[in-house]
Amino acid sequence: MLRVENLTVKYGGIAAVRDVSFEVEKGKIVALIGNNGAGKTSTLKTISGLVHPAGGHVFFEGNEITGMKPHEIAKMGLIHIPEGRHIFPNLTVKENLIMSSYSRTISKVEFLEEMNEVLKNFKVLKERENQLAGTLSGGEQQMLAIVRGMLQSPKLLMLDEPSMGLAPLVVEDVFNIIRSINKNGTTVLVVEQNAQVALSAADYGYVMEVGEIILQDDAKNLLSNSQVKKIYLGENDD
Repeated sequence: MLRVENLTVKYGGIAAVRDVSFEVEKGKIVALIGNNGAGKTSTLKTISGLVHPAGGHVFFEGNEITGMKPHEIAKMGLIHIPEGRHIFPNLTVKENLIMSSYSRTISKVEFLEEMNEVLKNFKVLKERENQLAGTLSGGEQQMLAIVRGMLQSPKLLMLDEPSMGLAPLVVEDVFNIIRSINKNGTTVLVVEQNAQVALSAADYGYVMEVGEIILQDDAKNLLSNSQVKKIYLGENDD
């Protein structure tokens, strides 16, 4: 569904991403893990059109989208939930969700019906739909960002650090939501520093370091890989 070929991203003369290639198969959850500064966010931003690459190509469903505008890419069904959630704190939960409708050719009535249907699975947001989004907890804000992304009717959902700043139990809830979204037919690419939780949810994984892909394998194999265990999971085989 998504193919990235030899992607290079530069800020000034510094290469944040160097010659990166990877794929996301339809119907799968793929994890791109790595420490802070590895180039993961720059990769997602380039895929979604927020950053222009210095080199390489991005293909979505066989069509090249390199250099396209972000709203054009979103309308194709490739939706990016950015790091830090980026909700509108001074709008209500409901108003935040209604913002999703502007990227779709759908009537207001149809959208509200769809929104209410989705909210049946997010009772805490339904209960708070008239509450300002900025007053929600971190976990609730992350759920709001995910629901807002889902209401854009994604074919592929890209999530950047969905566990950031959340308590472990809330992280588990968020990844259960991600699994559920995937089971309902949406392909997922998740970028995470939390290797354990990301690889536990994923089908396949890539490890990124200093702007390059250094490892790739089935997610279960990466969880047992000695290098991953030592660097990202804090474990030693000794």
